[in-house]
Amino acid sequence: MLEKLILTIYVITLMTLTITTLIMLLSSILSKKTMLDREKMSPFECGFDPKTSARLPFSLRFFLIAVIFLIFDVEITLLLPLASVTPFTNIFSWSFSGIFFLLILLFGLYFEWQKGALEWSN
Repeated sequence: MLEKLILTIYVITLMTLTITTLIMLLSSILSKKTMLDREKMSPFECGFDPKTSARLPFSLRFFLIAVIFLIFDVEITLLLPLASVTPFTNIFSWSFSGIFFLLILLFGLYFEWQKGALEWSN
């Protein structure tokens, strides 16, 4: 009885995958005509032809600033709930945790400053 149920589930799964694959292939074949239109495939920039390539290299400075922002943003997000648990905890453990967390945050900022990660002129 169990083997028959498993066989039925396999057959239904195989039929579903086959029908889904056929529908995807059919839609891909039928949609090829729209991909060949030159005007639809050209880049659009305010009604004019683009002046430069869309594949310009991304500045590493922007990426570095984004990563630094993300790190500090996550740290601040983790720091904010400390204020809401103040009534439920010991004030000494709360202040130790908060000060330790802020020291890690400030040490990270100092380290990035010393390494020149915040200098934009280079």
